[in-house]
Order: sequence, then structure tokens, then C-alpha cells
Amino acid sequence: MTGSEAPPPTPQAAPSFRLAYVPGVTPAKWVRIWNERFQDVPLTLHSVTAAEAPELLRAGGADAGFVRLPVDRTFFSAIPLYTETTVVVVPKDHVIAAVEEVSTEDLADEVVFHPLDDVLDWERPPGQPAFERPATTADAVELVAANVGLLVVPQSLARLHHRKDLTYRTLVDAPQSGIALSWPEEATTDLVEDFIGVVRGRTVNSTRGRTTTQPTSATEQPKRKRPESGGGARRQPGTGRGAQGTKGTKGARRGKPRRRS
Repeated sequence: MTGSEAPPPTPQAAPSFRLAYVPGVTPAKWVRIWNERFQDVPLTLHSVTAAEAPELLRAGGADAGFVRLPVDRTFFSAIPLYTETTVVVVPKDHVIAAVEEVSTEDLADEVVFHPLDDVLDWERPPGQPAFERPATTADAVELVAANVGLLVVPQSLARLHHRKDLTYRTLVDAPQSGIALSWPEEATTDLVEDFIGVVRGRTVNSTRGRTTTQPTSATEQPKRKRPESGGGARRQPGTGRGAQGTKGTKGARRGKPRRRS
């Protein structure tokens, strides 16, 4: 190699999109749309706990994520998507299983587990405290199945940890958990914008997306047909009988005709 030869360019890594999601979120629909629309950009999924998600995004381990609210709005951008119903998980033969919904007052005499990974913002958890706090929601579900207490969680987590011997009922006056699409505000890349478009339901031809078709230039716009003109002058609308589709008479008088004497 001589001094005048430039070094070969460093090959750039193929683009990809990394999406984190917390337990209870099912991203399959959005992933399917992404794979259909951006076949040259693979999407990889990262399952993380609700507590781990913000740190993963902050450290750059994922481009965006479905997280539980609230998030640090001084660092993250977030698009709230939906708020979940809160339910109480009980054994199928429990008295609560006989009703459609209950209140926290109905749980006053029940042992209610409050796992360390709880995602509900309680001022004071309902019911009687358990002998210890389970490490995870999954551990708490096992204890409910052992018929030693109840558990209050967002409905998606009750479905995620479904068991044939358990059921759940709506808890009407409990805190609720919201799900949002979030990403570091300073890292709002084109791929993040593309995924926002997928989540918001934008079409391929949406003007907000990068995959939109280019607008037709001014020279390609169809020409609007001009109205025909008579001898270069625009015809004025007729008056009197002419207004009804018949030519007006030149010099026709206006107003009421005079009565003959």
C-alpha cells in the first residue's frame, strides 16, 4: 500500500430494532406489522421486568420499550397506550369467586400478598399483610394456589399466570397500571419514529412515516380544466328569464311593468 491509497471503508452493521417489553404486554401484533413493513430491518425482543425496563433503555440496551407508567419524563419520551383493570386473584372455591367485582373493603379480613415486584402504586395495600413479601408475582400466585392468601395485580398479569385452580375478579377501587411506549428522548431515531407509526396505526403511505411515497411535484400535478370562455371573455350569468336557462333579452327592463291606462 502506498501513502496515497486510502484504507478500505469499514463495513457498517446492518440496521436492526431492539424492543423491550414488560410482563403482561403482548407485542406480537406490532412485531408482525413491523416484519411485514420493514423486512430489511430485523426486530429483536427483550423481555424485562417492570423495574429493569427503564435502566435497560437508559443504558442503550434497547431502542424502545413497552413499559409501565410512570416514567422519568426528564429523560424519556412516552406515548400512553392503555390503562389496565386491576383484579384480585383467588382460588376458584373462594367466596369472592361468586361475585363479579369487589372493593378493597371486602378484602379487609383477607391475607393479601404484596410481592416485591408489585407494579401498583399503593398508599396502603389492602387486606392483612402476609408473613413475608414474595419475591415475584409468580411466587405470590403459587401461594394463592396453596390457599394461604390472595393477590391484587393488573389483569394482564393475572392472565399471564393463569392456573386452572385460580380465577380473578375486578377490584373496583384499587390503583391501576398504565402501559406506554417509551424511549430515551435524546435517542429518537428514524427507526423509533417508524415503530411509533406502527403502534399508532399509521399506514405505509402515511405522511409521518419515512416509507411514504413521494408527493407529486408541481409539474406532475394534473392540470385543472379551465371553464370555456366565449371569445376570451367570461360569460356573465343572465337575469330574468336568462337565470332559468334562457338568454336574457338585450335591454330588457327591470322591475314591475307599468299598467296601461
